[in-house]
Amino acid sequence: MLAGAAGLIAATPIAGLAQEAPAIHVMKDPNCGCCKAWMKVLADDGFAVTSEDGFGSLLIRYKLDNGVPQNMMSCHTAKVGGYVIEGHVPPADIRRLLAERPEAAGLAVPDMPYGSPGMGPEDRREAYDVFLIRPDGSTEVFQSYEAA
Repeated sequence: MLAGAAGLIAATPIAGLAQEAPAIHVMKDPNCGCCKAWMKVLADDGFAVTSEDGFGSLLIRYKLDNGVPQNMMSCHTAKVGGYVIEGHVPPADIRRLLAERPEAAGLAVPDMPYGSPGMGPEDRREAYDVFLIRPDGSTEVFQSYEAA
């Protein structure tokens, strides 16, 4: 009977230990293959990814309305946990942002650096920075990635 009880306790999930997949919603150009590749990287890393298509000036307006400065823009914009994520930000940096919860609008990888998630093989990556976007639009380096 004790062995049965021990097995039941071991099989019962402990509240708080199971984490839900972070829900992330991506606004993207419908014709952009790298946006879809980035979304797959996130899904493979355990994010619950949803998306919608935005076109031209509508997509740019969405970025600006969510605190993305023009010099930080890339091809897609996501929202997760109250933050904006612009461009090919690695999943580990998004998870760090969600864990640390800094006062910020979000993270950005401007442009589309080769070798960033969804932009080609990491083993041929060019150097790039992930920027923290402050609520006032100023930025600072959140994480740097060296060239491979």
